Amino acid sequence: MFKKSFALLLILVLVVTAFTGCGSKKSEPNEQQNQAEKPAPAEGKEMVLNWNLGSEPKTLDPQLNSASDGGHVINNTFEGLMREVNGKLEPAIAESYEVSEDELTYTFHLRDTKWSDGKPLTAHDFEFAWKRALDPKLASEYAFQLFYIKGGQEYYEGKGTRDDVAVKALDDKTLQVTLNAPTPYFLDLTTFYTYMPTREDIVDNEGIWAKDPSKFICNGPFKLVEYKSGDKLVLAKNENYWRADEVKIDKIIASMIVDQSTALTAYESGELDVIDNMPTQEIPRLQAEDPTFTILPQIGTYYYIFNVNKEPVNDVRVRRALTLAIDRKAIVETVTKAAQVPATGFVPVNLTLSTGEEFRKVAGDYGIDPNGANVEEAKKLLAEAGYPDGKGFPEITILYNTSEGHKAIAEAIQEMWKKNLGINVKLANQEWAVFQDTRHQGNFTVARAGWLADYADPMTFLDLWTTYSGNNDAQWKVKAYDKLIEKAKLVSGKERDKLLLEAEKMIMDEMIVMPIYYYTDPVMVKEKVKDWQKTKLGHWYFGYAYIAE
Repeated sequence: MFKKSFALLLILVLVVTAFTGCGSKKSEPNEQQNQAEKPAPAEGKEMVLNWNLGSEPKTLDPQLNSASDGGHVINNTFEGLMREVNGKLEPAIAESYEVSEDELTYTFHLRDTKWSDGKPLTAHDFEFAWKRALDPKLASEYAFQLFYIKGGQEYYEGKGTRDDVAVKALDDKTLQVTLNAPTPYFLDLTTFYTYMPTREDIVDNEGIWAKDPSKFICNGPFKLVEYKSGDKLVLAKNENYWRADEVKIDKIIASMIVDQSTALTAYESGELDVIDNMPTQEIPRLQAEDPTFTILPQIGTYYYIFNVNKEPVNDVRVRRALTLAIDRKAIVETVTKAAQVPATGFVPVNLTLSTGEEFRKVAGDYGIDPNGANVEEAKKLLAEAGYPDGKGFPEITILYNTSEGHKAIAEAIQEMWKKNLGINVKLANQEWAVFQDTRHQGNFTVARAGWLADYADPMTFLDLWTTYSGNNDAQWKVKAYDKLIEKAKLVSGKERDKLLLEAEKMIMDEMIVMPIYYYTDPVMVKEKVKDWQKTKLGHWYFGYAYIAE
């Protein structure tokens, strides 16, 4: 017995959008135009969007990517079963779907679509991609996002086979998947890059294909036509996209300008149309003078991560002392300056429990004062760990990826630890791709990190710290925590709420991370760029955008 699930989807969307901000630009009344009314570019003139991607992506392979920069590109070059449009979920490659009465089995009916090389896209491509992500030989950092699928975790851990994974193409146009437990945000997950389809005859396990325009076969509104490492990548309209007639942009030139001041100068001189990383010291001026500057909401946490196996932060008292000794309010008011919220736990604000209560308010603050440093308690803990007034404390290094903003935060924390605890720390930076590898490999003591929601539920922050998560850079391996998360994925309601709260308490009692602030999303987009969107989880989408010269 099956039931149509569009009503269920509507309820979900209403709940999600009640506490998350839509990333699309608000249009003035005179900008509300139908597709047919939108101005076409002058004859023979390309409509080109100049966008600063920022850091060079480590990969553009949907099953290997785990970073937002690669995610932005994938969101514009690939398309999953569903897509978020103006803050709402809409069927994409799936023309329709059904959900079983027990909410465990989803049957997706695919529309007729093609890959960018003109070959038909089928349900078999989705089956391949999802099982590819779970293949232990691929070592996808996001494999755990598919553990909701029956047999998925077992296959990844070598306790089951590929055939045991309960996703199957019933025919070329029908994909069926069975979950371990009802998962109210499963449709949201199908918009995420790990769930994007890929072609078995194209991909490789290293992701080399995804930076080679001659091999980059995709199914989204744009395709990769040029890639210059460290400089730029170029996307062009995909003429084989199923909605190609609605795509107005001919070309997107995505620059890889890491330096925020350089990017802002390029924007203000007209060389760039879109940026979302500007110098913090310029934000007050931009807020006051530039009408194209906007601060969007974002669900995410900026934090420092401790390698729990490295001295001296292998002592929880040291980790707690370092966490309590910083002034978060001073950081967001005098350093970041973009309306960020001081963080008192790992799960950010604006995520709710089944009761509708905000998770953050129920979970509490774990002794972290959002308005200042708790110096007395921090010094007491450091003394108990054998370092009274910082005496004998070894010099450690804060590692961050190259960025003016990350450097400014690190310098502020360096000074706070010196003043409040009497300890000296060094600062070191690495380019983004190198930094990711360094952090994943555990070659650090304290490192900068950030996590943005993959879907609007506390679980997207909590299952990060499981033993098998490819993003558990704290090197914190606790089987009891794994079991807590796994149980939470099988239950619902207040029982699930209790487990989620217990999970955050466990990681905060151990203080494997030092929460600093909850993100906002400052962006600048030229007024001539219309109908651009940022998803509620922070990904750019230009599939509906156009330029009104």
